[in-house]
Amino acid sequence: MANRIVLNEISYHGTGAIQNIKDEVKTRGFKKAFVCSDPDLVKFKVTNKVTDVLDQAGFAYELYSNIKPNPTIENVQTGVAAFKASGADYIIAIGGGSSMDTAKAIGIIIKNPEFEDVRSLEGVAPTKNPCVPIIAVPTTAGTAAEVTINYVITDVEKKRKFVCVDTHDIPVIAVVDPDMMSSMPAGLTASTGMDALTHAIEGYITKGAWEMTDMFHLKAIEIISKNLRGAVANTPEGREGMALGQYIAGMGFSNVGLGIVHSMAHALGAVYDTPHGVANAILLPTVMEFNADATGDKFKYIAKAMGVEGVEQMSQAEYRKAAVDAVKKLSTDVGIPADLKAIVKEEDVTFLAESAVADACAPGNPKDASLEDIIALYRSLM
Repeated sequence: MANRIVLNEISYHGTGAIQNIKDEVKTRGFKKAFVCSDPDLVKFKVTNKVTDVLDQAGFAYELYSNIKPNPTIENVQTGVAAFKASGADYIIAIGGGSSMDTAKAIGIIIKNPEFEDVRSLEGVAPTKNPCVPIIAVPTTAGTAAEVTINYVITDVEKKRKFVCVDTHDIPVIAVVDPDMMSSMPAGLTASTGMDALTHAIEGYITKGAWEMTDMFHLKAIEIISKNLRGAVANTPEGREGMALGQYIAGMGFSNVGLGIVHSMAHALGAVYDTPHGVANAILLPTVMEFNADATGDKFKYIAKAMGVEGVEQMSQAEYRKAAVDAVKKLSTDVGIPADLKAIVKEEDVTFLAESAVADACAPGNPKDASLEDIIALYRSLM
């Protein structure tokens, strides 16, 4: 069976990259943008950095901002209606995973209306047509939704998140401009950064990993480990490094999948609205320990990529512990909580675990995890 790599048609990287939107819109003959961005980004004028570019070029657009941090079926359905009424022919998604995921779902349904219930998009949906063209402009250095074929929607009624995987949803253009991320507060920078690290580590050890994605993931681990502390301190170098590192992680995991850190985090987000990056960061070291005996020598290279010295002289047990400890140290340094005590209620544990086992990310875990395993992992952090 052949391995597959799916990436954007074009991506722009570096300070001032958003200026390239003008030429792309003109060259592609787009007429009107449907701008998806969350209310806080609009309020704090982050969205304006892009709409100013459109205004200066005289390009038409309409703004849609009915987007929650964990976007819901309702956010998508009202977005579909708004897109139809707008007369737009392309989407500009500005924000983190929430804006990107909403935009992807809207774009898919517009071109594949038989999926307008949204729930039928769960998993690998048999859509026939590429979504409305999307220009994706991330404002967080974490989800890498601008380069992935995945999106996540919350089913409020059933208290669960569901993952959608579709090569038809990938943005045609990614614009990764560190200036768009400079206004992120420290806490959000930390949580989204740890989300990116989780993508890189889970993608590196997932069952589907292979040489090309290993290359992406190890480089991403190295860049994120070097730059996340600086990004939290809002240094230009840290911001630029994280913008690149999270994108490279996305190039990898989008093509090979993730594991139970993400499936367990999705359950926490659906039930408690826990920020996705925070949930990932808390779960990652514990799940790494659970997975260690199914990862061969890969923890050696994770430890090296994270800057641990003397790895070549370590035993297998030592370098596996060193990799986990390096993750714990980075998480602590950027202010992530160490456990789930303030989040999870005992009466919810079984439901959380059932949701995690059913999640689309779970099969990619390097070690098969039973319902009992997941319950034990949640409880070990309570």
